[in-house]
Amino acid sequence: MAAFASSFFSPPSTFYTNQTTHKSFTFTHHPPLNRASKTTRTKILANAHDPLGDFGARDPFRAEIETNFSDKVGNYDTEHKILIPNIAAMSLAKLQCTPVSHLQSPISEDDAKSLLRKVIGWKLVNENGVLKLQCLWKLRDFECGVELINRIMKAVGSTGHLPNINLEQNQVKAELWTSSIGGLSMNDFIVASKIDDIRTSDLVPRKRAWA
Repeated sequence: MAAFASSFFSPPSTFYTNQTTHKSFTFTHHPPLNRASKTTRTKILANAHDPLGDFGARDPFRAEIETNFSDKVGNYDTEHKILIPNIAAMSLAKLQCTPVSHLQSPISEDDAKSLLRKVIGWKLVNENGVLKLQCLWKLRDFECGVELINRIMKAVGSTGHLPNINLEQNQVKAELWTSSIGGLSMNDFIVASKIDDIRTSDLVPRKRAWA
């Protein structure tokens, strides 16, 4: 950890930037001119326009620390690449639904499981060989269930791809699938992500405060 602290709290490095059209950043670290110098020359080759602005910094993960990567910073030539996020890394809620041809194949179960990581509270269900997305909300009362349904329709009504919604007492269940292809399409995950953005904190049962 001493090596990590010394390398990350050293004086600022010098950066040289050049932008072209590839989709990656290449960081090349060169050793100091001499051991008495505390300045590390760093060259950055930026191969694409950065639509997200400055990436910012973060603390290293435990697995990264265990590799002792910081021991090499400033003493050896190292190269680090940061990929610029593409459309697959963007929030699905910002995408728009598109027409689905009946000739299109539904999303496979493996791909659906990967996309499931991008939505919150939804699960995959298999009904007679048809994959669907399903989400369940437990609310304070029936009126709160009606309010949630109104919010869902307001959020996704313009997409042209609506969920199947069932309200029973204080529970709302929503299911998404694309019936024309007998399974899931990207539209189902886009709508699920838009529903995730709906505020529900004022509709769920209040937590009890114990003295």
